[in-house]
Amino acid sequence: MIEIERKFLVNSDAFKTEAHTSYVIKQGFLNSDKARTVRVRLKNDKGYLTVKGKSTANGLSRFEWEKEISKPEAEALLQLCEPGIINKTRYEVKSNNHVFEIDEFYGDNEGLIVAEVELNAENESYKKPHWLGKEVTGDLKYYNSLLIKTPYKLWKH
Repeated sequence: MIEIERKFLVNSDAFKTEAHTSYVIKQGFLNSDKARTVRVRLKNDKGYLTVKGKSTANGLSRFEWEKEISKPEAEALLQLCEPGIINKTRYEVKSNNHVFEIDEFYGDNEGLIVAEVELNAENESYKKPHWLGKEVTGDLKYYNSLLIKTPYKLWKH
């Protein structure tokens, strides 16, 4: 139940033509404390409840537990969430043995596009797609649980 991932900015929308799937995500946080976040997510017609622990010092690893819940349960829990709902489209792009998940944000986070790749080990190698930009692994402002508090539209660009 340990999630190991690297996070990057995206420097073009070329990933869209390489995506093998995409779906709309709506998510909120029942708890956005950095030591333990509790997220409610609606992904198309499926709901998910996810608990994440605090990240390691380098930002690469953290505890993650996820359980599928019904759409009505997810919709009800979203009503109880802290202020600030995340709306985004997620694209999945296969690159060799890995899948990059690219999130294009909307609403208060419009203009932000972030890619993540999950790994089996912190030092695992992977092939970087040409549209992958600056690495932001461990930079807390890119965590969804902080984007509800300080959305991208408020950042100085």
